[in-house]
Amino acid sequence: MASRGRRGGAPVREDEPRRDERAEQQAPAPQGLVLPPPLPVDYGVFMQGLVQAMQTQAHTQAALQAQLEAQNQRAYQSSTLKMCKPQDAKI
Repeated sequence: MASRGRRGGAPVREDEPRRDERAEQQAPAPQGLVLPPPLPVDYGVFMQGLVQAMQTQAHTQAALQAQLEAQNQRAYQSSTLKMCKPQDAKI
């Protein structure tokens, strides 16, 4: 079947290798250590872990924010007390 069409309408020639054959010829040989394919991922477990990590982060951020606000409140109260304290007045 040499009359198969291509983009542009030009037929495939018998002596010209097909695109997938050329890709196999051009693939470089692996160099050095060849790793096995990665293990399959259980995306349900992955998503549960991700949600748990996000919830932990939100909880930690809220706790740190509350701690910072309490610290600022104590610093504000301390500074206002110093301003309101009567100084030893010498007559």
